[in-house]
Amino acid sequence: MNLATSMELKLLIASVIIGLIHLVWATVAGSGGHRDTAWLLGPRDDPRPVTGQAARLSRAYANFLETFPLFAVAVIAVLLVGKTSNQTTFGAWLYVIARVAYTPLYALGLPIVRTVAWTASMIGIIWIIVAFFQ
Repeated sequence: MNLATSMELKLLIASVIIGLIHLVWATVAGSGGHRDTAWLLGPRDDPRPVTGQAARLSRAYANFLETFPLFAVAVIAVLLVGKTSNQTTFGAWLYVIARVAYTPLYALGLPIVRTVAWTASMIGIIWIIVAFFQ
C-alpha cells in the first residue's frame, strides 16, 4: 500500500487538525476577565484559573493530549508493518469522529454523551491495536 494514499495516515493528519482546533478553542475561551492581555502575554507567574465552559474546553484539550499519542503510535505501527485493513480504517474513523464530537459535548457539559464519545474513541484505538497483533 502506498503510505501517501493510506486513509489511516490521512485520518492521523485530520487528528492533528483536531488537536489544533482544541488548542485554539481552549485558548480563546480562556482569555478575558482576570486573564487580560497583559497577563496572557506575560510570564503568568500568578495563576488565574478558568471556570465554566473555558475550564471544560481546557480539560477536553488535556484529554485529547492524553489519547492522541496512543492513536498516533497505533496508526504508525500498522502502517510500518503493512497491516492496514478495513479494521484499521474503521478504528481510525471511529477515533476521529468520536474526538470531533467529544469537545463540543464537553463544552456543553453533557456528561453521559461525552463519556460515550470518549469510549468510542478508545474502542477505535483498540481496533487498530488488535489489527496490529493479528
